[in-house]
Amino acid sequence: MGAAAGRPLLAIDGDSLAHRAFHGLPSTIRRSGGAPGNALEGVATMIQRAWRAEKPRAVLVAWDTLDAPTYRNELLPSYQSGRDFDPEIVEQLALMPELCAALGFHVAKGAGFEADDFLAAASTAEEAIGGACLVLTSDRDAYQLATPTTTILSPVRGTSELARLGPAEVEAKYGVRPDQVADFVALRGDPSDKIPGARGIGEKKGALLLQQHGTLEGIFAAGLLTDQAEPVLVYRHLATMQRSAPLPELDDAEPTWARGAELATRWGLDGLARRLSS
Repeated sequence: MGAAAGRPLLAIDGDSLAHRAFHGLPSTIRRSGGAPGNALEGVATMIQRAWRAEKPRAVLVAWDTLDAPTYRNELLPSYQSGRDFDPEIVEQLALMPELCAALGFHVAKGAGFEADDFLAAASTAEEAIGGACLVLTSDRDAYQLATPTTTILSPVRGTSELARLGPAEVEAKYGVRPDQVADFVALRGDPSDKIPGARGIGEKKGALLLQQHGTLEGIFAAGLLTDQAEPVLVYRHLATMQRSAPLPELDDAEPTWARGAELATRWGLDGLARRLSS
């Protein structure tokens, strides 16, 4: 790994972008033979736009493994239950790592880990070598990664803009520091991941408790929520990104747009091929 001339590492939640593209672009975007192509086209376009804006030293795109459970499912069997993905996005998700590799990006995917975990590992590794990291995701759990040298890039709904969130922006938005985000999620819950949260605690109350007591342990020490301590601590573990997730070597790498365009052409995504070649 290296930190080229102060340029940041760009770490991307591929699944987050894929779902955004799939639901935001017309389903009429098809590959050869009529196979779906909107998510593939959208992800490549969004990453190209981000690369041109940020000029990172390298790009890492992280992915979930949909057909393999993680320790989170063992801790809470209902974790992320009930998700029913359209077969057309599942089919495209299977092709995403190939597209990213063709574009010259590093890819992280592995059974037992979520994309979030690879983002955490990448930002931690980059900071360890004195570099800076940009984390592109729409998942608010990633706010826990914000530091003076790791910035969250969050897509702004209805636009192609990216909001930039450091520690101050996270605290202004959530009412808690980045290091308190996992505790906050444990308290208020996360419906999208089926994390129940503490009974009777919403966003405002959860933030207030953490402002007053610092951590879950501080809240319990004050005699509050003690009857829920065991499950709430499990919820925090679920919400905590695992910084030890295995990463590929994150060497400096320039995009290979031409190779990506060739693959897009083979897939029949001519519009994407032209965009990557421009």
